[in-house]
Amino acid sequence: MPTYRDCFATPQFTPLFLATSANVAAATLRGLALAVLVYTATESPLLAALSLFGSHFAQVVGAMTLLSVADRVPPRAALVSIYLFGGLTTVVLAVPGIPIAVMFAVIAVGGLIGSVHGGVRWGLLGEILPERAYVTGRSVFNMSVGAMQISGFAVGGGLIVLLGARPALLVAAGLSLAAALTARFGLTARPPRANGRPSIGETWRVNVRLLRMPRRRYLYLAAWVPNGLVVGNEALFVPYDPTGASVLFIAGAAGMLAGDTAMGRWVLEHWRARLLTPMLLLLGFPYLFFAVGLPLPGAAAAVAAASAGFASGLILQQRIVEITPDELRGQALGLESSGMFTMQAAGATLAGTIAQHLPVHQAISVMAALSLGTAGWLALSIARYEGR
Repeated sequence: MPTYRDCFATPQFTPLFLATSANVAAATLRGLALAVLVYTATESPLLAALSLFGSHFAQVVGAMTLLSVADRVPPRAALVSIYLFGGLTTVVLAVPGIPIAVMFAVIAVGGLIGSVHGGVRWGLLGEILPERAYVTGRSVFNMSVGAMQISGFAVGGGLIVLLGARPALLVAAGLSLAAALTARFGLTARPPRANGRPSIGETWRVNVRLLRMPRRRYLYLAAWVPNGLVVGNEALFVPYDPTGASVLFIAGAAGMLAGDTAMGRWVLEHWRARLLTPMLLLLGFPYLFFAVGLPLPGAAAAVAAASAGFASGLILQQRIVEITPDELRGQALGLESSGMFTMQAAGATLAGTIAQHLPVHQAISVMAALSLGTAGWLALSIARYEGR
């Protein structure tokens, strides 16, 4: 089994890892600062949820129109452009007095451009690493997401308390710039993976081809729906406990970090297939305990346990890679990423809407039940098509 040391010993892996880590830290800090700004101004759980995850709605538009870019432009140039644009939009969001409506418009545009990021990044990772090391490499990146989220929420909470939300946004913009510089000077120039010019028509043609296979379609749904419903609960952390939300975010990142580390490094490949269903169910089950109104320590423990279930994504990504031709891999992984982010935004909206009518702790338990139900159905569907 490939090790983490093998991944970092591979040329180009480290600069891609560092650029991605800086971008995740920027996104984490930006999301927390925006949620605080919006909730302070509106006292609306729904709008706070949308400020945190609303940019993901633009991912579905990008998935239908822009994803062919992932395989048809030089990856280094694409990554640098995406990171610079993210920093620019963050600076705009930090402008004092910006209306809420304009803020959400900027968030949507940023999400649209960012929809290409997953396909470019994961397609490039597939070029850098041999196929048998892909899951280990993705595990390293997922661990980085957990670590950067822990740091981002912890440091971000402190920055917001000490400096305010708007200065914290400027720090996030600086992190985006650091990601762009790392990608520009750390990665080598590579040609596009596929021939032809990117276009809306080409994006649609490949998406249809990817989704036409029933097995791959259910793999995508399993990566999108239970995950998105559970992330909807994360959008309610600020309304659930405004002073302790950072603790819940950190607990979630820590649980995800632990799950990805175990799945990517220590679980043997033949065991991963058997663990898909338990990991999908784990995403929702601990959140059921929120129905009794957990105190902060108990809530943090439940969040950490549930977040370990995000390691199911590694299993699903590996299967998608295995059944997808090389020339479509960037768009295939971009579709997985964009669909996941879109469902997270839908989950956040649904959770925020439910929380407008029910106490927040009850809304969280409702979302958990929905995640459990869809996870069970999708696991059975995948098993049927894979003959398990």
